[in-house]
Amino acid sequence: MAVYKIFSEKDTFISSYRSSQNFGRDEILEIFRYAYDTSTNLDTTRALIQFPNSSIQDVITNTISGSAYSASLRLYLANATLPADYTIFGHRITKAWDMGLGKSADIPKTTIGCTWDSPWITAGGDYNATAYTQSFLYLDNKDINMDVTSLVNYWYSNPTLNYGVLLKQSSSIESNTTSSFGTKFFSMDTHTIYPPQIELKWNDSYYSSSLTQITSSDFVAVISNLKSEFSEGTNYTFQLKARDKFPARAFTTTSVYLVPKRLPITTYWALKDAKTEEVVIDFDTNYTKVSCNNSGNYFKIYMDGLEPERYYQIIIKTILSNGETIVIEDPLNYFKLVR
Repeated sequence: MAVYKIFSEKDTFISSYRSSQNFGRDEILEIFRYAYDTSTNLDTTRALIQFPNSSIQDVITNTISGSAYSASLRLYLANATLPADYTIFGHRITKAWDMGLGKSADIPKTTIGCTWDSPWITAGGDYNATAYTQSFLYLDNKDINMDVTSLVNYWYSNPTLNYGVLLKQSSSIESNTTSSFGTKFFSMDTHTIYPPQIELKWNDSYYSSSLTQITSSDFVAVISNLKSEFSEGTNYTFQLKARDKFPARAFTTTSVYLVPKRLPITTYWALKDAKTEEVVIDFDTNYTKVSCNNSGNYFKIYMDGLEPERYYQIIIKTILSNGETIVIEDPLNYFKLVR
């Protein structure tokens, strides 16, 4: 039931055609092959992204419970010109680089910082041959969601060798001389909810309760301790209280409407940006499970992995024992993350 996002500390792209130009402050990361007007007028661009060692070390050492976790590299598509099927390749960078302050539109062009020609031994970037890949079919979502668990493990064990990851198109696309193909993603300088990120997930859910389980779709579930605002760095446990919407009559000294019940073990949470309606953390049967004890259901959200000064809506999904799926998308279940 745990998801934690680590945002990039620097990113850029490099260009073979504009080989001495720096793009460190550009709002877009290009992973492209341009074939302009002739077969000799070609350009290959690759993206470089680095994530802070301090955050990787801290989260894995002090936050993740247990040793099992997954790590995904997430980038969000801004624009693309693509073949029907293609693959993005990620490689561990093996040499330090300076992001620089350049942009595509700079006149005169900025040459200080990382470029295609420098600081590399081999033009175009020094990187390990082992590739992390994600393949895309025609109808697939084109955002990058690449499994880099072993790469993050390497950085955790070898923090002084964390120089980030280089992203490129396949050799077949990079060598194409007749057509332009590639992708453009939001960089850390877009100032949106879409910066490059490492998404760490692990399962620390707990489920054991003497409460009676909800079995009918006629139930009410509310977040009983929801606050309107949370500060960056907060780790907050939300209490999810459930009861029958129409409880059976009973001779008792307390209201039957106060008798708590538990939601099934197949209950999950998700988080959506309230303005853009982008799902920031999606339902996951392994990593966003709702826990339960004798007081009721609960789940934890790590606010460090969210963009501040934005509103977020919590969504709950439960699958009943009869197979029926209920999604609770209450517009009142939202909060603001403040600096």
